[in-house]
Amino acid sequence: MKRNQLSLMLACTLCCCILFSSCIGSFALFNKVKTWNQGVGNKFVNELVFVALHIIPVYEVAYLADILVINSIEFWSGENPVASAGEVKKVKGENGDYLVETLENGYSVTNEDNNKSMELLYNKEANTWSVVSDGASSDLIKINEDGTALLYLPGGNSMHVTLDAQGVLAAREMTMSRLTVQH
Repeated sequence: MKRNQLSLMLACTLCCCILFSSCIGSFALFNKVKTWNQGVGNKFVNELVFVALHIIPVYEVAYLADILVINSIEFWSGENPVASAGEVKKVKGENGDYLVETLENGYSVTNEDNNKSMELLYNKEANTWSVVSDGASSDLIKINEDGTALLYLPGGNSMHVTLDAQGVLAAREMTMSRLTVQH
């Protein structure tokens, strides 16, 4: 009887090794817990919370859930079920503070000073990024299959750029030259 239980346990372990191989994943749940813990307070408070979360086994459960379930789902589906949709971060910008919320298909950016907002949205089917502001949508960039991108410029113009440092430099030069001409 003991031999059958040992054989069954060994078979289950081998099946798990085959099913879960190469699914390293991003460990999103564990990293969210860790990031939250690091932002609780000063280093002494963080350490106390860290120890408490090990005593309660929050870290261990999050890590085990990532290993056995979440990373496997991410590996097979390509999407992490604990992705950061809904997460809001405060960003200090040149013109004030902004709240950046992660959406399923992009980002929502709100200026805290005047409460104006816009969304940067990714369309997976068209492979484009667009900006939506005051109900109006404008395409920003389309990623092409050939390793280039179509950059949409103000005034209805566009330009093709490569997805490397030279392409970024060309796009920056074009947009900066248009900004200086407009002023």
